[in-house]
Amino acid sequence: MSRIALAVDLGGTKIEAALVDDDGRIVGGSRVRAATGAAASWAELRGAVGTVVDGALAALPAGGELRGAGIGSAGPVDLVAGTVSPKNLPVLAGFDLRREVEERLPALSVRLRLDGTCIALAEHWLGATAGLANSMSMVVSTGVGGGLIVGGALVSGRTGNAGHVGQIHVAGFGGRSEDADSTTLEAVASGTNSVRWARSHGWAGSTGEDLALSCAAGEPTALAAVHRSAAAVGQAIASTTTLLDLDAVAIGGGFAGVVPDYVDLVRQAARRATVLAYSTEVLIVPAALGSAAPLLGAAALVHRPDMVDPNRVDTRRLVSTT
Repeated sequence: MSRIALAVDLGGTKIEAALVDDDGRIVGGSRVRAATGAAASWAELRGAVGTVVDGALAALPAGGELRGAGIGSAGPVDLVAGTVSPKNLPVLAGFDLRREVEERLPALSVRLRLDGTCIALAEHWLGATAGLANSMSMVVSTGVGGGLIVGGALVSGRTGNAGHVGQIHVAGFGGRSEDADSTTLEAVASGTNSVRWARSHGWAGSTGEDLALSCAAGEPTALAAVHRSAAAVGQAIASTTTLLDLDAVAIGGGFAGVVPDYVDLVRQAARRATVLAYSTEVLIVPAALGSAAPLLGAAALVHRPDMVDPNRVDTRRLVSTT
């Protein structure tokens, strides 16, 4: 009998679900997605949750044992309440995502984590950082996200939001001192903001795909935008590696493929930004699992509890009982 986890991934433009076995294989025909978007209401998202969860469960193979569900969501998240407040979906602040899934699986455990931490967990379980005790996985796409593995286990932090590398600050890229959002890594390095920067400097395109085509043609402003993104990511990696003494960083996401040598550019930038010699030893590599990573990491919340916050103490719940 194969052991199966339901995996759910909520992002800025879609929600997706699939069934994943305990070897990390997605069950054929079980991967279902529905659109979300910044204008989606709570009622529309509840409908989308039902569509993807019911669609995935319909593909449960004969003899398969459903063990529980894991959810990865854009954040911030609240692990105690089971709610999510995606930064890029402000209308959904406080959405009770865990309960929506629990109502469809009333007898089974449902676990929630930040989507970036699920990606880090997937790469640690099956991908580019497998076998390494201390790593970070990053996604550079329409936004910038990430997750951390320290001592062989996922780090969620006090509230569940550890790993928000896109919201750390990077120096030397402009922004406004009175606007904290404008000096974050995401504001500099994401595909969306790289396109915005290029357009503000006279480039005529409008999408990340246009930027990639312009880079392939050697257009200087497009190339400058990509180098700027890579420099900011490298700076963030240098800071994180210096703080945590990481073994490796895996970089994925659609914008990480905007030029063939994006990871090389990041690696060079990280070396330039590193102050202490031990931090130069970190491996900076392409992520291995592509678009399946969030689902595989959500499934690992069920299949690999040994990798998930083994010593986590919920400080708020502890305070409330004393």
